[in-house]
Amino acid sequence: MRVHIVLAHPEPQSFNAHLAATARATFEAAGASVTVSDLYQMDFDPLERASHYASRVDAARFDVQSEQRHASATHTVPPDVAAEIDRLAAADLLILQYPMWWHLPPAMLKGWLDRVFIYGEVYKSTHRFENGRFVGRRAMLSVTVGTSEATYAHNGRSGDIDMLLWPVNFSLAYVGYDVLLPHVAYGVEAGLRYSDSATVDARLARITSDWEAALGAIATRRVIPFNRMAEWQADGHIKPDAPVHSPFIRHRRDLPI
Repeated sequence: MRVHIVLAHPEPQSFNAHLAATARATFEAAGASVTVSDLYQMDFDPLERASHYASRVDAARFDVQSEQRHASATHTVPPDVAAEIDRLAAADLLILQYPMWWHLPPAMLKGWLDRVFIYGEVYKSTHRFENGRFVGRRAMLSVTVGTSEATYAHNGRSGDIDMLLWPVNFSLAYVGYDVLLPHVAYGVEAGLRYSDSATVDARLARITSDWEAALGAIATRRVIPFNRMAEWQADGHIKPDAPVHSPFIRHRRDLPI
């Protein structure tokens, strides 16, 4: 198996970095080939901008989708983006490792999605969901949060974790991935050092152990269902007889979110 890990945390000694390293070691011990994109250490530019495109289709106005499509068609995709796409294309499993900041991924990871999930090379109107670029591959989120699991329950003060993670999971499904149930590490406070395993207390050691167990059972991890293109009507609404899998997509407007 080939695994690619995308790490989005600015501190090399963070617990997120520790979890990424644990994943790499676990998979390599099982005989897998592993690559890692440590976005901050790579100094990856998360900002999509005109200067990334040497050969512009329209020098007077920067239209992101038009320039991405033109770069894809002319094989002039920015080198850092092309390298990331190559890593994704080579991997059977993608893991996105990041902390939850203000109930969202860090801006670095959002920018990575903006630039790497490029129109043309990765997706277009005829290549989405079950026809997407990465059909047959799997992806999973590994996320750390600062408070308890109870606060991220459906009635918790931090909000339902499944709904908070839905946009990133949906983006992965949009480009064809089978999206696995996310792994959430609860109660991981910021500001602690994890470079030395002796500093990891029993709670964090247990999180690490749970993560290793989840990775060991990755082959049978549940896939999150998403609607396929065949389940949508021409006007963009879901078909009346199609299943719904999220409060974000429902048959009746008056149903509670």
